[in-house]
Amino acid sequence: MIVALIAVAPFVAAVFAPWIKTFAGPSAGWILAIVPAAIFATFISFIGPIADFSVIRVGLDWIPAYGISFSFFIDGLSLVFGVLISGIGTFIVIYSGGYLAGHPHQGRFFSYILMFMGSMLGLVLADNVFTLFVFWELTSITSFLLIGFDHSRQAARRAAIQALVVTGGGGLALLAGLILLTLITGQNSLTGMLTTAGAAQESALYLVAMLLVVAGAFAKSAQVPLHFWLPNAMEAPTPVSAYLHSATMVKAGVYLLARMTPILGDTEPWFWTLTIFGGTTLLMGGALAVRQTDLKQMLAYTTLGSLGLLVLLIGFGTKEAILGALLYLCAHSLFKGALFMVAGTIDHGTGTRDITVLGGLREAMPITFIAAVLAGFSMAGFPIAIGFLAKEEMYLALTSGLWPDLLFLAVLIIGNALMMVVGLLIAFKPFLGDLRPTPHAPHEGPLSLYSGPVVLAVLGICAGLFTDWINHAVLDPAGGAIYNAAVDAHIHLAFDLTNPAVWASITTWALGGVLFWKADAVRSALRRTGETIGWTFDIGFDAFMSGLVRFADRTTRLLHHGRLEWYLLLMFTTLAVGIFAPLLVTDSLPPLPAWPVLNFYEWGAIGIAAIGLIAVLASRTRLTAIVALGIQGFAVAVIFMLFGAPDLSFTQFMVETLTVIILALVMTRLHLDEADSRDLETAVRDGVVSLAVGLGIAVLLLVVLQTDLDLSLTELFRATSTPIAHGRNIVNVILVDYRAIDTLGEISVVMAAGLAILALIRLRASTSGTRGARAGRGRKTGSAR
Repeated sequence: MIVALIAVAPFVAAVFAPWIKTFAGPSAGWILAIVPAAIFATFISFIGPIADFSVIRVGLDWIPAYGISFSFFIDGLSLVFGVLISGIGTFIVIYSGGYLAGHPHQGRFFSYILMFMGSMLGLVLADNVFTLFVFWELTSITSFLLIGFDHSRQAARRAAIQALVVTGGGGLALLAGLILLTLITGQNSLTGMLTTAGAAQESALYLVAMLLVVAGAFAKSAQVPLHFWLPNAMEAPTPVSAYLHSATMVKAGVYLLARMTPILGDTEPWFWTLTIFGGTTLLMGGALAVRQTDLKQMLAYTTLGSLGLLVLLIGFGTKEAILGALLYLCAHSLFKGALFMVAGTIDHGTGTRDITVLGGLREAMPITFIAAVLAGFSMAGFPIAIGFLAKEEMYLALTSGLWPDLLFLAVLIIGNALMMVVGLLIAFKPFLGDLRPTPHAPHEGPLSLYSGPVVLAVLGICAGLFTDWINHAVLDPAGGAIYNAAVDAHIHLAFDLTNPAVWASITTWALGGVLFWKADAVRSALRRTGETIGWTFDIGFDAFMSGLVRFADRTTRLLHHGRLEWYLLLMFTTLAVGIFAPLLVTDSLPPLPAWPVLNFYEWGAIGIAAIGLIAVLASRTRLTAIVALGIQGFAVAVIFMLFGAPDLSFTQFMVETLTVIILALVMTRLHLDEADSRDLETAVRDGVVSLAVGLGIAVLLLVVLQTDLDLSLTELFRATSTPIAHGRNIVNVILVDYRAIDTLGEISVVMAAGLAILALIRLRASTSGTRGARAGRGRKTGSAR
């Protein structure tokens, strides 16, 4: 049960966050951080059992009829993500208390960030795929609120909408993919699908399901060409950027791909799709990061590169690649969370994030400087940082000598070198050299601002010293969950020159060092290249949205043109097609029944209906036609009476009578006494549609009458009407008790129609009064002249 409480607790805290902010003031961040800290401690307590390959499950029936439950589970993979989300989330909440101190909407921000945390925790803990989808979409919604938090700025609103459109569209693709997987495997839980691993790959629908799931993951984890929303999301406050890039949102797609590896992986389409798109994203993200000068934008684009790297490694799917991905996932979360908070602290302390105007801050901000250096070293992959272990393991996975491995090894080396440049630039450029003028005097932030960066940066360095614990507690259970087989990790800190992975690291450092030395020239070259190309995916998104709006406008003008005649024509034509098309396609047209022998009073009812039909066709005014149409209703009422349904007959008589009375009352205001003139072509068209609909209804009734009569409902109503509903009139009991909601709906429709008629009458009276006043003024003016 505690697993379910983990996912619910942040949402409960989010409800009370504004009140806590009101009463606790500056200490609200520290108080609210108790919630993620408690969740973190709970996850830590699960490390022992999970390391012994236990799986903790809990579930609650949600939609039992379809076997859908609100279920959660913790295994090695979800535990790693849970620890990162809650641990980093603790420092993000504390950081938010200092960074947004004095903001009038800080309480609302706390609510949003806690809901964001809860959404991500629910996502990585979800077992049922539809539970996963619910939390998947909640991350999109809460990120929309956070990115657009400063909603007074147009750029923030645009970035929030862009993120919602891209990730929401990917979510729809994911939902379709999950439904397909449920149909293919016969399971709607991740644990169930894992027991049928291999079934999806053998299905004819495998490729479609795989592409849909991958599309959802790519949209969330910002893979090319769906990457453009992530840098724009930097319009959010820095705590959001730090959390979104380190442990939440963008890591959701990586989690999904890792979780789906046993179910969809180990195929050629999976391998090439993930490696090509992941490698492209890695190179593009790294290059665009070096091109930037804003600290947050530099870090945002390196996140693109890091996500591409993780996707590429998951696509390879070997044991070494999986272990490298897990190590890099942890390393990236630590150093990226620290560096984003460093960037925010620099902005908070100087008033700018432009790296070209920053310098000499080491004396004014010494603690931030230490955190930046440690995090930058981990990002560069220097020994003894956990980033070094991750880099060695991923290189080891690609040193087989085969051409695909060599190709992607080169991609990894270039991508890691580019990210190393950014890490070193942020670690040293703002702090070394002479102190430069900034918008306000630089100063170190409060404890709430530098506690998170320091702790995360130190962990990123020191974690590399505890390889035995990492192997047993992290890599073995998490790697086994992804690899779908037992994994015995032997990561250790070493620098063996006989190992080709070490030479790949040396090459990375050499290339990164040269690029760092020539950073300004490289940035200028990349900017000139971008200006030459001109077009970006961001521009393409704007063009797409503009075209979508224009298409919607034209479609609306086409379909909602305001002509009631065409609405009715389309509606009845569609009805006729909808009746006849299935019958013709399935060859289900009923045979014509024999003409029955009728009594004289039955002939009389038919005669009344025929007279009413002739009267409708021969009428010259609208009112006459409507009243004549009532004759048809009276004929139906007579039939009800003749065949033993006097209550229905009475109801029908009342409806027709009231219709005539109401129309007689309003005819003078709605001009129902006017004639409708139509040309021959229009009359023929309307007549054909009318005959088609009438004939279709008649045919449909024949089909119904020629099926076997099922009396089960009749017997149920007859047996239960008196003892349960205490009514002897079964029809009344059906209307009032069994179909109470339906009857309420019918009453509501009648009320709405009555209100509409009243509105029309008042509008017509108001319009007539205005016209009369205008005419009177015109006559007076004419007399004066």
